[in-house]
Amino acid sequence: MNARSRPRALALVLVFLAVESTAVASLGTPLLPAVEQAEHVSLAASQWALTITLLAGSVVTPVMGRLGDGRWRRRVIVGGVAVMLAGCVLSAVPAGFGGFLAGRALQGAGLGLVPLATAVARDGLPAGRSRRTIAAIGITTAVGIGLGYPLVGLLAEYLGLYAPFWFVAAMSALALAASAAVLPPSPDRAPRIDLPGALMLGAGIAGLLLVLASGAGWGWSSAATLASAVGSALLLAAWAAWELRARRPLIDLRLLRRRPVLAANVTAFGVAVGFYPLASLVVRFAATAPSAGYGFGASVLVAGAMLTPFSLASFAASRVAVRAARRTSAEFVVAASCVVLIASMVLFLVARGSYAGIVAAMAVDGFGVGCVFAVNPLQITGGVPADQTGSAISFYQLVRTVGYSMASALSATVLAAYVPAGGRVPAGAGYGAAAAIATGVLAATLVVSAVFAARPGRAEAGPGPAETGAAVAR
Repeated sequence: MNARSRPRALALVLVFLAVESTAVASLGTPLLPAVEQAEHVSLAASQWALTITLLAGSVVTPVMGRLGDGRWRRRVIVGGVAVMLAGCVLSAVPAGFGGFLAGRALQGAGLGLVPLATAVARDGLPAGRSRRTIAAIGITTAVGIGLGYPLVGLLAEYLGLYAPFWFVAAMSALALAASAAVLPPSPDRAPRIDLPGALMLGAGIAGLLLVLASGAGWGWSSAATLASAVGSALLLAAWAAWELRARRPLIDLRLLRRRPVLAANVTAFGVAVGFYPLASLVVRFAATAPSAGYGFGASVLVAGAMLTPFSLASFAASRVAVRAARRTSAEFVVAASCVVLIASMVLFLVARGSYAGIVAAMAVDGFGVGCVFAVNPLQITGGVPADQTGSAISFYQLVRTVGYSMASALSATVLAAYVPAGGRVPAGAGYGAAAAIATGVLAATLVVSAVFAARPGRAEAGPGPAETGAAVAR
């Protein structure tokens, strides 16, 4: 491979890694009704096919990001793809619901690849291509949420629940081979890992999600719910205190003092919690038989296809967002996107009785999400030194993934609360309640993003990609 084609090949592989890992993580969304039927589990249990992947990703992402900031970066990326591949194969083998969930948990390792791909793009590509690739990675993590859903639906419809996992296993094998072939050498920096911090963070997040997923069944005022909530809060508080004092923290929380980094993370969390429920709500709503008083009785293929407009609109939003950010500010783009996201939820609330209404809601939702996720990574990479890119983007990915996890667990809890005694299908009002909660979260995020937009921060850029690469070479 000549010197001119190598950066192009590296950029393509990094974007493919981001798409593949996000697509694998979100694969549970169009298959939720199929999981419920094939595995004979409840609505709340089937939602774990999505939530457990996000939970695992929340735990491993900061660890992979820290290891990837140093000389183990290449090994961490290749190893992460290999673990994701193993998880795909495990979920593809009919080994019961426990085995299926174990495979989905292993697939969560793929979410840790996104910040590492961003770090490689910053260190290993020329300045112009680096910026374009980082923006593309940011937007493809949104595109990957719905990319390939029609194919997934087709495979599941005619070959069964496990066929899509054989397909993504093949794609993961391709990603593994491509990564091994084109990834550059790791930077010559000593990796830093904070094991106590990783354990406290993982346990705190897991406990919080357990409360959101099981609180309704336990009783919101029960001893188990209260103990889990308080324990999780204490663990996360202890983690934050530990990270601020640790010599080599898992995540340098001091980076949040930089206004662009703080803005990106705070708004990304609100956007993640607010928009993410819509996809699973749409799939479940469309798949419900009309005898329930709503729904279309759609097949997995049709339900999955209705998510595709989300990905197409996300992709279309990327160039619009970056250009708009240059003319105004990234913070203004995020604030405007929150208005778009609120409009998508209102569309679902008032027009979900038709296919056209749902497709329109998903397209508007995708455009808003695409704008936010195209500019967030540029805020962060422009606001931190090069040697902290992996850690900073890992924290951003962690914030987003925790937001996804909370949204997934909470939306299932809300729907389960509207399942009548002895029934299996929630009342139609449950979808309105879940969408209303998401709208409230997005409205709060709009207020916060407007504050940042009123006084946009100036990115305190560290060394650019070219300088960083030269420094590493020296």
